Parts: sequence; C-alpha cells; structure tokens
Amino acid sequence: MKQFIHLVKEEFRRIFSNDVVMAIFFGAPILYGLMFGFVYQQAKVLDLPIVIIDQDNSPASDMVIDAFNDNEVLLVSDIRPLAGNIAQEMPYMGYAAVITIPSNFEADLLQKRYPEIRVDLNMGNILNANTASVNIQSVLLTLNAGIEISGLQRQGLAPEVAAKSYEPFKINFNKLYNSTGNYVSFMLPGLLGGIMQQVIFLAMALVFARDFEDGYFSKLIDVNRWSIYHVAVKSTPFLLFIPVMWLIVSRFIPFFNIDADIYNPAMFILVALLSIASMMIGMLFSVMIPNQLKATELLMVISTPAFVLSGFTWPTMAMPDAIAHIAQYIPLTQFLSGFRKVAVYGGGIDAIMPEIKWLFMIALVCFIAILIALQIKIKLKLKKQA
Repeated sequence: MKQFIHLVKEEFRRIFSNDVVMAIFFGAPILYGLMFGFVYQQAKVLDLPIVIIDQDNSPASDMVIDAFNDNEVLLVSDIRPLAGNIAQEMPYMGYAAVITIPSNFEADLLQKRYPEIRVDLNMGNILNANTASVNIQSVLLTLNAGIEISGLQRQGLAPEVAAKSYEPFKINFNKLYNSTGNYVSFMLPGLLGGIMQQVIFLAMALVFARDFEDGYFSKLIDVNRWSIYHVAVKSTPFLLFIPVMWLIVSRFIPFFNIDADIYNPAMFILVALLSIASMMIGMLFSVMIPNQLKATELLMVISTPAFVLSGFTWPTMAMPDAIAHIAQYIPLTQFLSGFRKVAVYGGGIDAIMPEIKWLFMIALVCFIAILIALQIKIKLKLKKQA
C-alpha cells in the first residue's frame, strides 16, 4: 500500500508537470462552458432583419408593415417600392426574408380577389429561416383573420358571430418542457456533456503513452508486474479530479438560469458512468498507441463528431442505420439520452436503465481490453529487458 500511495503521488506530480493535461483538463471545461453559455445567453433569436417591398403604398400595405414592426423577432430593416437587386443584396446584408406586397393589394382585398403576399426566405441559415418563417406566418395569419372578420362585420354580422364564422373551432397549443423555447436551456447541457467527454478522453490518452515515450513505464513494471495495479495507479488521480470538474461545470446550469433537475441519484449515476466509460476509452487508446500525439489525434476522431451523432440535436431515427448503430457505442450518446429523460422529463433511475446498461457495457469491455493489452506489453517489456 505504501508503494501504491508513492506511485499515486508520483502520478499527481507527472500530471501537474504536464502543461497540456493541465490546460485541457482544468481550463477547457470552464472556458468552453462560459463561452457557450454566453453565446446562447439571449435564449432565442431576436431582430431578424427583413425587407418589405411595398408596391402598393396604401393604408392596407401600411397596416401589414406596422404588424411586422410590432413583432419582436423580426426587424424591418428596409422598406422600398421596388425589388431592385435584392437577390444579390440578401446574402451580403444577411436579410432573413424579403416580403413583397403586390400592387393593387388594397383594391384586390376590397374586391375579394385574394391578392398574394410573396415571402422569399433566406435558407442559408436553417435556424434563422425557420424562426423567421414561423413569425412571418403568425403575423400574416393574424392579419388575414382580422381582415376577414372585419369584412363579415361590414356585412352586418355581430363581432362574436363574425369571429365564430371565420374560426369554426379553436386551437390550444400547450408547450411542455422548455415551453419558452429557451435555446440556452436546450443547447448548453448537451455541450457541457460533450466537453467533459472530450476532456476526459484527451487527458487519459496521455497517461500511458507518455510513460512509453519517456521510459517511465520500465520503472513502473519494476514495482509491480500486474496490469490491474497500474490501471488503478493511473485512474486514482482522475477519479479525484473528475468529480471536482463536474461540480464546477454543473454550476453553469443555475448560473445561466437553466430549468433542469440535475442534482439527483439518477444524474449522479449517469455522470459517474459517462466519466468511467470515457476514462476507459481514453486509457485504452493510451495503451494501444504508445505515442501521445497519435493517441490524442485518434481520440479526436471519435470526440469531434460525438455531439452530432448523439441524437441530441438531430434525431438518430433520421440517421442511416449504420451510423445510428455506431453512435450507440459513444458514451456521450447514452449520457445525453439519459440526461434528457432525467433533467428535462423528470424521470428516475428506472427510466434510464437502457443507458446505464450501455455505459456499463462500454466501460467493462474497454477495461478488460486495457488489462489484456497492458499485460501483454508488460510481458514483452520484461522479455526484452531479460
């Protein structure tokens, strides 16, 4: 035990002497967490610039323009009588949409000729386009209903009867789970999980690879020749560091006013299993690839697309089956699936049993592979020394 404690202390010293590990493990989660949190702090897109081509210049077209001015999401950047070179301007000026009110718009309304308002959406940014589309439709449908009801009233119908004649039934939307559409509540928890997985990957990728490069591995096997002993020595510092980093990262949730229940037993299990599974994958790469640079580069191949493949933003059911199947073996996929069940939907341990089983299986398989691969390296090293 004294020898084990001595090696653990030496491991702490080697970790703190490695500037790369220190920067990645302690700096990245805090820096990226704050940066991403402030990026999405506004919570939803506001003031999307639009251009209105008013070819009618009538009280009716003015009413349409006023309605768009009253919408908080849309910003009327310009009103002009002719389109001109608007198609060339749109990508450079960043207009989300161009709305064209045709000539004789008011006259056609009065004569029931159903004039058409044209909306050209800039689909270069899907999020902006979808947000603009929803709000433009909301404004135009509200105007459409108001004009129709006013017409029925002019025909002599009472306001209540006119409203019912236009709207034979009512629609009531009840938004559940992030009802305000807060984007920071949607994105930040997933990004934090991705950051922590990547940080653990990269930190663990260096633990054995560095020993192979600088010859420290020979000293280790002189102390003990069993792979499980050395895995325990290498894991101990990180088993102490990682909970501290999770605690720091978790404080970003209340800091950015995200409504998510994260301090409960189910979340503790998810976080622990994600950490262990990520440690085992990182350590396996470190054992199999005795080069720090190559080990980290190959782990980046896994961690870089992990967030996209996780199904957190784009559903796995919409992915090709082969890709969706591969994504199941990335710890982040299981963690984010369980996170949503617990933090957003209020589920407990029973709700995340599939994710628990997957994470446990990933960690166990990688752990066994580490023991076998490391034991082979120890035997080969001893044979070479002999």
